[in-house]
Amino acid sequence: MDPIHITSEIGKLKVVVLHRPGEELENLTPDYLTDLLFDDIPYLKKAQEEHDAFAQVLRERGVEVLYLDQLAAEALATDALREQFVDDMLANSKQDTRRVTETLRQFLLDLPTHAMVRKLMAGVRKDEITLPPEHHQQLHDMVEKDHYPFYLDPMPNLYFTRDPAAAIGRGLTINKMHWPARRRESLFMRYIIDHHPRFAGKNVPVWYDRRENYSIEGGDELVLNREVMAIGISERTSAEAIEKMATKLFAGSDFKKVIAMEIPKSHAFMHLDTVFTMIDHDKFTIHPEIRDHGGKINCFILEKVEGQPFPRITRETDLEHVLRVALGLPAVTLIECGGGDRIAAAREQWNDGSNTLAIAPGVVVTYDRNYVTNQKLRDAGVEVIEVNGSELGRGRGGPRCMSMPIVREDV
Repeated sequence: MDPIHITSEIGKLKVVVLHRPGEELENLTPDYLTDLLFDDIPYLKKAQEEHDAFAQVLRERGVEVLYLDQLAAEALATDALREQFVDDMLANSKQDTRRVTETLRQFLLDLPTHAMVRKLMAGVRKDEITLPPEHHQQLHDMVEKDHYPFYLDPMPNLYFTRDPAAAIGRGLTINKMHWPARRRESLFMRYIIDHHPRFAGKNVPVWYDRRENYSIEGGDELVLNREVMAIGISERTSAEAIEKMATKLFAGSDFKKVIAMEIPKSHAFMHLDTVFTMIDHDKFTIHPEIRDHGGKINCFILEKVEGQPFPRITRETDLEHVLRVALGLPAVTLIECGGGDRIAAAREQWNDGSNTLAIAPGVVVTYDRNYVTNQKLRDAGVEVIEVNGSELGRGRGGPRCMSMPIVREDV
């Protein structure tokens, strides 16, 4: 079997990539929350306990759980690769021309490989490194020595493994992240795909690369079936990236249609999967606020045209009709976050009530705190497996955000 095989959102989940949160969360402080895309500071010990319980739920359902840091460490099997990786990470951290760079580089390379990977994730504080005396003459350090605390910023969003890369068919997108705080994250998957023995030499196609000009993130990418995707035009995914990715996907795979759904560009609705997910062959969760008062939403349908280099694009506003046609179904059911109640919907969407992870058709993992939405799912015949996300949810992401499926059974 190919090392990546994703032909739906709902096929029985077989292999998933997670990241257990680490010291990067303890490097969050109130002064830098906004720059690092957080609203609050999770308590690491509890966040790890919650994440471990989430991973265990998946294992108990027969899912192989891989961890991002272990994959990255295993991929860096030679000294040359270690050095190349550190140099790339420093360059992407805007540290490639400073006097401190060589000291920082050597500090990282002196660590064992796994510890080095975790340190890059956690960030490097200024008080962790002793600089040669001549480096203190650098103007930037003289000005900022008592202010900004990091030489390398932490990556606290890494436990949302869905976003830096997304598996589609037998390939993936390695994503150009929208905000600078997250752009380094996709480097880990680039090295894993290129150098880890599980993936290297397996001809894994990359439908979109992190070096492209336009941003796209995995939370906006949903594989509805082996021929159809839905992608959010959102705060973090641009229309230009969608068209470019779809063009390459159509040319190199069995996919024939992409439904580009325009959602409000706001922090609350940062990705499509925070407001819309697929949970069964004909069932979806939806946050009602992404549709206008007439129930409409802009959907741009990109379709493969044989013999043409670019897709045909049409516009529709009836989401149910678009889904029925695309999936060949007589009807679809949209289950509203919070049961459609205005207050409950807003509260539970903020706490990722629509961010469900399907691990089999009609079987989803959700946060237990979203009890109104969870009951509506059960009323619709969906099996709901609840996990605690009181600390994990402070990062504004739920079970789907925290998982990167790479192998599912076909449905």
